[in-house]
Amino acid sequence: MNTVYLKIDKNVKVVKRSFCLKELGEVKCEDKALEAKVKLLKIPAPGIQGPGRYIFSIMDIIDAISKEFPGTEVNNLGEADFIVTLERKNTPSPLWQWGKTGFVCVLCFFGAAFSIMSFNNDIGITQLFGQLYQEFTGEASDGFTVLEIAYSVGVGLGILIFFNHFAKMRGSTDPTPLETEMRKYEDDIDKTLIEARDRKSGSSH
Repeated sequence: MNTVYLKIDKNVKVVKRSFCLKELGEVKCEDKALEAKVKLLKIPAPGIQGPGRYIFSIMDIIDAISKEFPGTEVNNLGEADFIVTLERKNTPSPLWQWGKTGFVCVLCFFGAAFSIMSFNNDIGITQLFGQLYQEFTGEASDGFTVLEIAYSVGVGLGILIFFNHFAKMRGSTDPTPLETEMRKYEDDIDKTLIEARDRKSGSSH
């Protein structure tokens, strides 16, 4: 008996309503001829009507393989339930993409500036720098000294170092904190969608 090994990720992107197994993940088998046929196996997806996210069970894949290749054993090494995301074919214009990017940049800039100013106001950073400057120099601060300059530069450098990403330059190959949080957010969405489908299936029985 031939054994087919499957490894499918939790979220898979496709560009067409009709797709084959190799588009969903890795397929391995000692019988290379069988492996090639299984990879080209069309996966039934009657529920996919348009762009969006759709929940699939590995049991659907196993059933499709068993019907097409009777007597074949399937060993799943990936997810038990996974999401197939059908993306839109039409891509937005570059002008629209640049516009959205610019809007997000402006929003983040002023949001971060407001947060930093609110924090500085709460802790009284102006008075603190004034007292420190007078303590060490014996002169009154005019509000624009080496302390304010060093603090401003340090905040900017600290943000760049913490996020480990500026334009296409990176300090290391480790994922940035933003990438880590985005991955957690995507995982939470996938988990919620799968659990919601399972609850609906359970309540329907």
